[in-house]
Amino acid sequence: MSYIKLQAVYRKTGIEHSDGNPLIESLPPLRSSYEEAKSLREDFNFDDSMRAQSAVHRVHHLVPIVDKFFQPMASHMQLTEKISVMIRSGYVARNPSTGDLQKHLQNGYERMQRGDLKAFRFEDSKSSAQSMTLIGCSGSGKTTSLNRILSSYAQVIYHPELNLEQVVYLKIDCSHNGSLKEICFNYFRGLDRILGSNYQKTYGFKRQGIETMLAVMSQLANSHALGVLVIDEIQHLSRSRSGGSEEMLNFFVTLVNTIGVPVILIGTPKAREIFEKDLRSARRGAGFGSIFWDPIPKEIDGKPNQEWLSFTSKLWELQVLRDRDVLLSESLLDVWYELSQGVMDIVVKLFVLSQLRAMAIGHERITEGLMRKVYEDELKPVHPMLEALRSGIPEKIARYSDLVVPEMDKRLIQLTEEIVKSGALSETDKILSSFVSEDEKRVFMTLKDAYPTPLLAKTIREVFDLKPGVTFQELMPEVVLLLQGQGMGEGSKGGRRTETQINSTKKTNSQLAKRGLKISDWELLDGDDFRYRFFKARLGQDFYQDLKAFGDLLDVERLIG
Repeated sequence: MSYIKLQAVYRKTGIEHSDGNPLIESLPPLRSSYEEAKSLREDFNFDDSMRAQSAVHRVHHLVPIVDKFFQPMASHMQLTEKISVMIRSGYVARNPSTGDLQKHLQNGYERMQRGDLKAFRFEDSKSSAQSMTLIGCSGSGKTTSLNRILSSYAQVIYHPELNLEQVVYLKIDCSHNGSLKEICFNYFRGLDRILGSNYQKTYGFKRQGIETMLAVMSQLANSHALGVLVIDEIQHLSRSRSGGSEEMLNFFVTLVNTIGVPVILIGTPKAREIFEKDLRSARRGAGFGSIFWDPIPKEIDGKPNQEWLSFTSKLWELQVLRDRDVLLSESLLDVWYELSQGVMDIVVKLFVLSQLRAMAIGHERITEGLMRKVYEDELKPVHPMLEALRSGIPEKIARYSDLVVPEMDKRLIQLTEEIVKSGALSETDKILSSFVSEDEKRVFMTLKDAYPTPLLAKTIREVFDLKPGVTFQELMPEVVLLLQGQGMGEGSKGGRRTETQINSTKKTNSQLAKRGLKISDWELLDGDDFRYRFFKARLGQDFYQDLKAFGDLLDVERLIG
C-alpha cells in the first residue's frame, strides 16, 4: 500500500541558495524550532463527564496516552531544527533546475553498470549533504520523537513538470541479524511500501554483492530525490556480518559524500563502538553532529529541572481516576523519579499502570505506596536497567542500555483486558448509571467528595424529579441547599468543599500524627492508610479483597508449609 502522493506546490523561501530549487520550494514553509516543536504536541481533554463513565470506558481513554502523549522539550526543538536544515541543505547540490540532479543520476548509472561505488561520469558533481547520529538508551523517546518530526513533512511529493516522485524521507530499521545486505533489503522494501514500486523483487533477490546493491540504492535515492535516510536500531549492525567497521563506515560516508543523501543514524550507546574506534571514524560518523539523548534529569546545577516538572505536571492532568489528587505532591514526584529515573517511556507507563491498578482494586487514587507496588509487580523486566541508572556507573549502564521491554506492553494489555472482562460496577458506577441526564452526573461528580454518596444521589434524584430538565447551573444550588438543610455536620458547613481544598486538607493531614481523628475525617487520609481504606470499604468496597490485593494479609498456608 502506497502513501498518498501530494502534488508539488512551490513557495519562495527567501533564501538565495534555496529559491529556484523545486525540491526545496515544495517543502513546508520555514518556521522557528519552537513553533515546529509546539505543533507536535498531542492534546488530550479529560473532564468530569469522562470520569463519570464506567471503568471499562475510562480504560479506553487512558491507554492511548502510552503511545500518543508528547510534551515538546528543548531536545525536540534542537532535533527539529537539525532535520529541517539537513533535508534542505541536502537538496542544494541536487537542484534539477541547474542540472545538478542529472549529474548525480548519470554518476549513479555509471556505478550501477560497473558495480563500483567510486565510479563517476561527472567529476564536478558535489554533495551538500550531512550526517548525524542520535544516541540514547532504550525508552528515552528518540525514535518516537523522530517519527513525529518526520510526520510533519509530506513523505512523497509529485512534480508533474519533472515527472518526479520526490521522497522527502525514508526510515528503515537495522535488522537483528546485523548485516549490511539486510539494510539494503529493508531500503528496497521501504521504497516499495510508500511508492507502490517493485524494487525488492527487481534488485533484492538477485545474487548481487554489497557493492552492486549499494550502487542501486544510490541511483534510486537520486531518482526519487530522497531528502533524508534514517536508519534506526544501528546498534544491531554486526562487524563480523558486515565486513568490519571500515566497510560499515565507508557505506554511510558514501551515501552522504558521494551520493549526496543526508543520513541520520539512531541507536543505543552500544552503537558508539562503531564510530568511536578512532578519531577519524568518529568524525566521519558524526558529520553534522551527534545528539546524546539522556533520560530527563531531575535537577540541573542543583536546581529543579523545569522540563521534568512541566512533563510530569502535564501528564498528571491526564487522570481518569475519580478520587484523584488535583495537585502533584513533592513526595510523590520524588518517588516517581526514583522509580523511573527519568526514562520517558517508563515515566508514562508507570503513570498509566498505576491508574489501571487503582481502578482494578477500587481505590481510585495514585499514592506513593500504590506506585511502588506497581513498580515492584509490573516493571520487573526493567529493574536491572533502572538499578544501573541509579548507580551512575557507566559500565553498568552500558550493559543494560539495549534492554527491550515488550513484557511491559503485554502487561498493559493484560490489565486493560482484566478490567474490561470483569465488568464489575463499583458503587459509584451503579449510582451514575441510575441518573437520567449528564447534568445529574456532573453534579454528583462535583459533590461526591463533600457528602456521603447515597444521600447525595438521593437528593439529586429528588430535585430532578421535582424539576425535570433542570440544568447543571440550576441543579447545583438546589442540591447544596437541601443537603445543608439536612444537617450534614462539620463536613458541609460553609457550602461544598472544592477538590483543591479537599486535596490540600489531605496533604496537611498526611503530615500529622493523625491520632484521634473522627471516622468522618478518615477519607482525608493517605490512600495507603488502613483507616482510609476501611472508610472506603464502608461505602461498598470489599475490605478483605483490598487487603489481599495490596499483599497486607498473612499467608498462613505458606507460613505453615
